[in-house]
Amino acid sequence: MSHDHDHTDPPSDLELRVKALESLLLEKGLVKQDALNAIIETYEHQVGPKNGAHVVAKAWSDLSFKQALLADATATVADLGYVGRQGEHLTVVENTSDIHNLVVCTLCSCYPWTLLGLPPVWYKSAPYRARAVSEPRAVLSEFGTVLPEHTDIRVWDSTSEMRYLVLPERPAGTGGWRESQLQALVTRNSMIGVELLRHREEVK
Repeated sequence: MSHDHDHTDPPSDLELRVKALESLLLEKGLVKQDALNAIIETYEHQVGPKNGAHVVAKAWSDLSFKQALLADATATVADLGYVGRQGEHLTVVENTSDIHNLVVCTLCSCYPWTLLGLPPVWYKSAPYRARAVSEPRAVLSEFGTVLPEHTDIRVWDSTSEMRYLVLPERPAGTGGWRESQLQALVTRNSMIGVELLRHREEVK
């Protein structure tokens, strides 16, 4: 039996709110449809986690790129065309078998929009911002990320001067995969550091 009910399911509360706001802005003449379409196009296709996934997959596939990324992330991602929107000053930190990195912004919600899109609600919440620093292992476990006791957890506090992006460990069993296949494995949460990447069925 098919479980595809997209044609009958009502929109979520968030979708309804967005639609209502969009209609109001257009009705009041505060924004033009063309401008609204351009904004949507930008955040759906130019700004978002797929940009970060591109950077991560390229680092996994190209050692020289990875070295450049870790040495000067700002310039390296700019060479790929990813600039602006709170991504001007960027540091990339690498996860290894012994080190796990976690990103937070304790003061507000500074975040590399160019590479990750809009920050998730939980990233901006006061509990995450406080507890990621004081009890990172507990916070990670709430995301389903349980690390060995010997793993060194490093917490990076993003600011208006510097944003951070986690370079996750490449999943085992992906040797020889194309860059496009690797990109499909990368998640936004893994680039914040709250999630580990697991080997999944090969992406065609």
